[in-house]
Amino acid sequence: MIGPSGAGKSWLASRIGSGLGLPVVHLDREYWGPGWTAPEPVAWRSRVAGMAAGNAWVMDGGYPSSMDLRLPRAQLVIWLDLPRHVYFPQALARTVRFYGRVRPDIGPGNPERLDPAFFRDWVWTYPARRAQDSKLMAGLPGCTRGLTLRTRRQMRQLVAGLPDSLTHDSVSK
Repeated sequence: MIGPSGAGKSWLASRIGSGLGLPVVHLDREYWGPGWTAPEPVAWRSRVAGMAAGNAWVMDGGYPSSMDLRLPRAQLVIWLDLPRHVYFPQALARTVRFYGRVRPDIGPGNPERLDPAFFRDWVWTYPARRAQDSKLMAGLPGCTRGLTLRTRRQMRQLVAGLPDSLTHDSVSK
């Protein structure tokens, strides 16, 4: 599952995992060490390779540096291509709601904080990186289907229709 911060990737991944009885991997939880420390690139790739080797999973998070490890094992990639006026306020609201506490989709030792640089450089500027996600979706491997959701309503409809909403016939590449 890919898309901007605040789009609802973790929420949707949790609902899909629950609806299909699959383990959910929140890549932000796996990536960030205590104190918001990033892993060494080689160690991160090794960790992602191990997680992707599982029989079945739902993963949320972009992390382009590990797409080559995940895409060959993925049956479906969901892109939450929501507009900024939807995801940006949600990212802010999430920060307020969890401020000073660790979110369920983030690793231990990483309390939520108001980080203006994160909002300026990552959340607000997602439209500049949107082309990267669009290109990824257009070039999915032959064994991987793609689904683009552009509204919260589409996300809720997908969850309401599980597992039927994720059958081969309902998802196109």
